[in-house]
Amino acid sequence: MLALDHVGKIYPNGVNALEGFSARIKPGEIVAIIGGSGCGKSTLLRAISGLDCATHGSIVLDGLAIAAPHEKIGIIFQEPRLLPWLSVLDNVAFGLTDLSATQRRERAEAALARVGLANKADAWPRELSGGQAQRVAIARALVPRPEVLLLDEPFSALDAFTRTDLQDHLLDLWADTKPTLILVTHDVEEAVVLADRVMVMRPHPGRLFEEIKVDLTRPRDRASPLFEGVKRRVLNALDRSLDRAPPAGEQPVTGAAMWW
Repeated sequence: MLALDHVGKIYPNGVNALEGFSARIKPGEIVAIIGGSGCGKSTLLRAISGLDCATHGSIVLDGLAIAAPHEKIGIIFQEPRLLPWLSVLDNVAFGLTDLSATQRRERAEAALARVGLANKADAWPRELSGGQAQRVAIARALVPRPEVLLLDEPFSALDAFTRTDLQDHLLDLWADTKPTLILVTHDVEEAVVLADRVMVMRPHPGRLFEEIKVDLTRPRDRASPLFEGVKRRVLNALDRSLDRAPPAGEQPVTGAAMWW
């Protein structure tokens, strides 16, 4: 269980980036965090990863307070950040230091096969397309089998077809060990395709505005009326989260309440 209790972040320049964020995220759950610019999405992700300490509140994973990077928590950024002096296979195996050379190779090869890049094992990162490089980054992040994987807009720089392909690859790899996934995205359809819950945030300071449960079976049909209905609920929540003058005493709406 990942428990976030009133997490807040004020930067040294006085910017209040995140305020009072609380959530309980179950093992194996996929949560999407979405909201306008300045709503603290990436700040929250960095706090969970331990890359940036929260100013207030606590982040606890399985009873362990997270205040620094931890082996149970992996992260994927918008850029693949592959090591250019290592082959594709060695990039994927990079974090498997506790295994023998044979075990590292076998696990890395299996991960590359799952993302359709078995034939690129000996290639260099510079020889890959953007989509291929991000597939390698996904394989590298999941091959150590983290309990929690954080994704900071990992597909935003890619074309629509490649994004769809990588979303499918991500779910395919996730199904092996079912780590907890926390995805920051600006793409409503991506959030609904991947997540069990969508958390909509309000900016300035960043805080939770509304939580929407996605009760759709996988794989999800993007053209179905049910899928479109969930998308409309998320879009409506986003519109309301950006209101400049929220009603006094407004409380976040949780669960799967319909907006129409």
